[in-house]
Amino acid sequence: YRTSLENLARAGISVICYNFMPVLDWTRTDLAWRLPHGGTTMRFDLVDFAAFDIHILKRQGALGDYTPEIASEAERRHAQMDDFARKVLARSVNSGLPGSTEDTSLDGLAAQLSNYDRIDATTLRRHFVDFLAEVVPTAESLGLRLCCHPDDPPFPLLGLPRVMSTEADYRYILDAVDSPANGATLCTGSLGARPDNDLPGMIERMGPKIHFAHLRNVRKEAAGIPCSFHEDEHLAGDTDMVAVVAALLHEEARRKKEGRPDALIPMRPDHGQDILDDLTRGAQPGYPAIGRLKGLAELRGVEHAIRKSASFAAGRPRLPGPVQ
Repeated sequence: YRTSLENLARAGISVICYNFMPVLDWTRTDLAWRLPHGGTTMRFDLVDFAAFDIHILKRQGALGDYTPEIASEAERRHAQMDDFARKVLARSVNSGLPGSTEDTSLDGLAAQLSNYDRIDATTLRRHFVDFLAEVVPTAESLGLRLCCHPDDPPFPLLGLPRVMSTEADYRYILDAVDSPANGATLCTGSLGARPDNDLPGMIERMGPKIHFAHLRNVRKEAAGIPCSFHEDEHLAGDTDMVAVVAALLHEEARRKKEGRPDALIPMRPDHGQDILDDLTRGAQPGYPAIGRLKGLAELRGVEHAIRKSASFAAGRPRLPGPVQ
């Protein structure tokens, strides 16, 4: 990994986004959920996921990870699925396996999960700190900025521990290995799937350590943790994207005043809905050209409006309220 960092620095890459999610990367149960406007988006349905976990994967102990209500509904829904629907669900869940170019069998997934049978959140967090202690000094010496992406979704799945789901998780890791090279990727879509994550507040409190911003929005379909959610339009959903962009711009202004060479925070319109001829292109789930360009245009419009606003010029940390 240290050699890879050296090679990246030699190639002129200075910001390295990574994650520390065991086995699975992002996880969704539907990669093309139909929307009222005719487009599609990605969705995580907790009942469908429980049906996969309990009745398709048949993971030992899975039943105890869900409320009786979710488990009962999962049993009913699984009974209503035909073989094709069950295969589609399994394929959707397996799409989050990192580096995967072909379907992973259920036995293969179970074997990977078994590697973590004796690893709880405390142990995984300790391993994470040990890893950072080895690689962060190299990154710092090369002028690189490492930024960990949050868990997606930000709660435990398939019995696996999750250690980057909340502000407290980030604070622990950032304090454990305190270095300009050890930072965060602020993914509003991942963190936004938990109602207890205050995203504008996280930017204000963690701002100096935010090295990368992934801006997208999700709409939670229930109030609990975990819950079902789907990926909404960039300016819709539950996250106040105007307040998020305003907080990021104020952090950039603070850095510029401080004289930091990395005053600008790289941003991308993370994910997008499939619209127009995205629907026939067969792009990687979450990365349609038109849907993401639409999101980028909207986010740039928000940025331009904030920069022109009196509140930004006056140095206030947030806009007075969400845009209606």
